[in-house]
Amino acid sequence: MTTQPSRRRVLKAAVTVGAGAAVLPALPADAVSSAAAFKHPGLLHTQADFDRMRAQVAAGAQPWKAGWDKLAANGRSKSTWKARPLETVVRGGTGANHVQLAIDVAAAYQNALRWKISGEKAHGDAARDVLNAWSARLKAINGNADRYLAAGIQGWQFANVGEIMRGYPGFDFERFTTMMLTVFYPMNDRFLREHNGACITNYWANWDLCSMASILAIGVLADDRAKVDQAVEYFKHGKGNGAIMNAVPFLHPGGLGQWQESGRDQGHTSVGVGWMGVLCEMAWNQGVDLYGHADDRFMKGAEYVAKYNLGEEVPFTTYKWGQGTTCAPRQQTEISAAGRGAADPIWALLLNHYGVRRGLAVPYIEAYSKRLAPEGGGGDYGGSKYDHLGFGTLTYTRAAGGGLLATGVSRAFEPVNRTKAYIQATGRIGAGPLALRVVPGLDDPKGYSFVAPDGRYLRHRDFLIRFDANDGTALFRRDATFHARQGTAGGSVRLESVNYPGRFVRHSDDRLRLDKAEDTALFRADSSFRPVTPS
Repeated sequence: MTTQPSRRRVLKAAVTVGAGAAVLPALPADAVSSAAAFKHPGLLHTQADFDRMRAQVAAGAQPWKAGWDKLAANGRSKSTWKARPLETVVRGGTGANHVQLAIDVAAAYQNALRWKISGEKAHGDAARDVLNAWSARLKAINGNADRYLAAGIQGWQFANVGEIMRGYPGFDFERFTTMMLTVFYPMNDRFLREHNGACITNYWANWDLCSMASILAIGVLADDRAKVDQAVEYFKHGKGNGAIMNAVPFLHPGGLGQWQESGRDQGHTSVGVGWMGVLCEMAWNQGVDLYGHADDRFMKGAEYVAKYNLGEEVPFTTYKWGQGTTCAPRQQTEISAAGRGAADPIWALLLNHYGVRRGLAVPYIEAYSKRLAPEGGGGDYGGSKYDHLGFGTLTYTRAAGGGLLATGVSRAFEPVNRTKAYIQATGRIGAGPLALRVVPGLDDPKGYSFVAPDGRYLRHRDFLIRFDANDGTALFRRDATFHARQGTAGGSVRLESVNYPGRFVRHSDDRLRLDKAEDTALFRADSSFRPVTPS
């Protein structure tokens, strides 16, 4: 069954999931509600991401190939994997069996990745069969308070696999989405509202973060804007420890932000950083920037955690909170060294947003990412270590500016879908390779500018591409600077405007334009150019 859930069915499921799913309160004006359609696939990975992975792995390019080899070597990624679904998942207390769910979700994700990158149907079938088996049987998640962790962690993970497999032949998407709405979401929602009857500060940041991530992921999966708004609003203004201002409660000199669980241990601290990264990446792929909220507060928290876990010292402010049902006062006066140096596959995601997409200096995130590369996934880090989907080296690596184009050389730019046609000084594509000198960006040295033989620069104006003489203004420098992104074919690039992020140089009817990105194969091809040595 491959039909998508009807709007009526999804909404009905969302409002009939039991007493725990109360009517959502009115959201403030800075929530993200809009009539804009969701992008699919649009959680941790977009189609452009899969195109990049496929092209780089096919070309044997590093570090993508090393990341692919890590995935292929994981026993859970085999196409012969068979699901072991349960009717009731239990985490915490007698009869705990939640690892069975965690392992199957990891196997489904890994097989889905292998299918999207290699095209091997056997892996797609394996991922589909895991999803169908669980949606046909799972009815409840029980246990002690830890049941909320199972609903949150495996909630966001499962929703990501369902999003990747959307439309796959034989995948019962409607039944799977109903399971996410009726089994996982009510528990995520109830935890954020009630915190298991405890003081609002009793539970560490992780509990809120996995619940928020699950709610947002389920919202995108089910095309339910209210759920996405709910997660975004809680991230920005929630009262629990997972909200950004509570997860990073103190700022220190040097761009460091103290993480809420730093006085507890480094294993849980690392988990929290990873789950906030997941939340921010999923939101980013739907056009919502949580990464940059509150002056990049998350980045400062991640740098703090990375620096300490790399063996360096960091400042610590006494952390006070209330515990239990009575908010009994507790405090931590120093950072905890327990679990220091945790090997969690979370850092490639952060490096490739802050360091590559944004071009910011994140020395500790970068060092930690390099130390753990290539990242593995579920099953690579110990018997029950399934907190992260992992494989970030493969899935998130984006070549930084100098990694895609060399500067100080001349190149002609040929659209990947129009051979023997090239960018021309007329602002069009046409026959005859035009040699453009590639130089560091006028406005951002991590970007690029392109100079024609007569000294004029490629720039945009009124969203059309043209060549003009440099007039020395700040506006010209921005208009003539582009960030290079991976194109759809090996060795190709897409040129994204510095002052209009999300708009790319593309050709349409031979005219070169600066157009807003569309999640279509045609747009990706129209905006991808091969840099070739002009003859």
